[in-house]
Amino acid sequence: MHAAVESRAGTSGLWLLGANLVTIVLALYEGWDLTELMLIYWAQSVIIGYFNLRRILDLDQFSTENFQMNGVRPPETRQTKHKTAAFFALHYGGFHAAYLVFLLSEGQGFHGSWLMLTVCTVAYYLNHRYSYFHYRDEDRSRKPNIGIIMFFPYARIVPMHLTIVSGHAVGVATSSGLLLFLVLKTAADVAMHLIEHRRWRPKDGVEPRFF
Repeated sequence: MHAAVESRAGTSGLWLLGANLVTIVLALYEGWDLTELMLIYWAQSVIIGYFNLRRILDLDQFSTENFQMNGVRPPETRQTKHKTAAFFALHYGGFHAAYLVFLLSEGQGFHGSWLMLTVCTVAYYLNHRYSYFHYRDEDRSRKPNIGIIMFFPYARIVPMHLTIVSGHAVGVATSSGLLLFLVLKTAADVAMHLIEHRRWRPKDGVEPRFF
């Protein structure tokens, strides 16, 4: 079982690396700048949130240990699952809606090929879809903590977006600078992906509190 988990985590990591490599090649070929890349990685974050929401709703059984709603540990019921999913959808979705407004208000629209944007988005979609089915199968064989599932997408995307924002603030005007930024972003993305897969093993440690 352990070997199977490692194998699927490794395969998913390779898929993610491949999706990032597709983005790197197209960005260099098309001459994209960071403002255009920010929109692509915004789309990747939305995809992560979408599949995480599906994962919460697919839970048959779950733990609420160290998880609180309004200061109280909620019961492990269907109602709690749907409340958690609704909270995540509103909070995560609201964050990304505000992020998109920021991108558009700053005039950071996408000026490259929409076909290439679609190719990158589909590549990320396929990767995170693979991870979703992996997690769904794992969740059915154990009792995961719903609070951890709700929280982890934030831990996953924050390093990625900090890298993006810092790169934008510094300014990447050359192909070599853009390549360096993309490699750093890819390294952060893959590292968090592998940490995430290891975190979901049945022998989880102490779970943190949330809201």
